[in-house]
Amino acid sequence: MKLTITKNNRRRGSSVLDMCLVLPILLALSFGTVEFGYYLYVKHNMQAAAREGARAAIVPSAVTGDVTSAVSNVMAAAGLTSSGYTTAITDTNGATINVSTAAAGTAIKVTVQCSWGTVGVRPLGVISSSKAVVGTTVMRKEG
Repeated sequence: MKLTITKNNRRRGSSVLDMCLVLPILLALSFGTVEFGYYLYVKHNMQAAAREGARAAIVPSAVTGDVTSAVSNVMAAAGLTSSGYTTAITDTNGATINVSTAAAGTAIKVTVQCSWGTVGVRPLGVISSSKAVVGTTVMRKEG
């Protein structure tokens, strides 16, 4: 019995080798795209929550509960309710501010923050789990 190698057999082996070389690169690109896409989704929702919190803070009758409620409503709508995010209401210098006693024209800064490890999809771990995802908005108190 004589074993002969034909051109067709060589091509089949070549295509398997090509797939083995290219598949890891394609998978890394795909999973990296998913991870960065989800990061941008979370970042956008943090920014939207901060904006809604600031909008709730600037009306004359606002209290701190209105701000935290507005932020939690946006986070719940995004599916990020158990993400361990924090909400800070400060002036532009970073000092904590009471929304109900702030004078008209005062700049109110609302910051919503969490760490990527608590919300992130990390198929490859491209983004560090300690990376802070922050949304910030500054608006002036109405009077």
